[in-house]
Amino acid sequence: LPRLRRGATMSRYDRAITVFSPDGKLFQIDYAFEAVRKATAVVAVKGADAVVIGVEKKAIAKLQDPRTIRKIVKLDAHVTLAFAGLTADARVLVEKARTECQSYRLTCEDAPSLEYIARFIARTQQRYTQRGGVRPFGVSSILAGFGKDGQPQIYQIDPSGNYFAWKANAIGGRNFKPMKEFLEKEWVEGLTEGDSLKLTVKALLEVVDSGTKNMEIVVLRKGQPMQTLDDDALSAVVTEVEAELEAAKAGTGTEEMKE
Repeated sequence: LPRLRRGATMSRYDRAITVFSPDGKLFQIDYAFEAVRKATAVVAVKGADAVVIGVEKKAIAKLQDPRTIRKIVKLDAHVTLAFAGLTADARVLVEKARTECQSYRLTCEDAPSLEYIARFIARTQQRYTQRGGVRPFGVSSILAGFGKDGQPQIYQIDPSGNYFAWKANAIGGRNFKPMKEFLEKEWVEGLTEGDSLKLTVKALLEVVDSGTKNMEIVVLRKGQPMQTLDDDALSAVVTEVEAELEAAKAGTGTEEMKE
């Protein structure tokens, strides 16, 4: 009976985005986060002079053109966004953000800062949590680029409208928490581009099958176009990372045998 009552109570508060439940929750926002958790994983790592973004790729139909599936997109010449969640919702947010970037350039005759774009996307998503007749965007995003001082930056934006700056982060997928914990243990200040790349691949290998078909990696460098690693380059990195992991396992096994 208590369970039935709890379910009945919940059903009264999860039908309207503008109605709080007695314990202070907006259930539609929780459901939007659930849509993100059901999506593919995204990892971003900030190095000393570069940002590396990696996304998990799902298997596609044999006759489908893979070029039409993009989880990493450009918003402006210096701003890159990767998302986890509903692709259709992300497409709307991306178009709004691109329009804002161009509007800012036209008005201010300068490129918008990364934080400005993060704040704009967060404000847009928050607006869709406070009005009747709409629903939250089922999307979390990672925004990456370089600040006015030339330093790499990473921002995360959530369906609730919150945004935070990060040094390394993972979103999307059921296993995003183990990936975050892995990044917390392995990330250090001043990572080289190569080390950032390997750390991103290692984090993705926590949730994807071995191989390059299930991931896409891009590297951002100041003043240069976004570089997407081709299959050969990515395969070389994955092979190196897997060799390091095997060597670490072998070393651990040898120490246990000595004990």
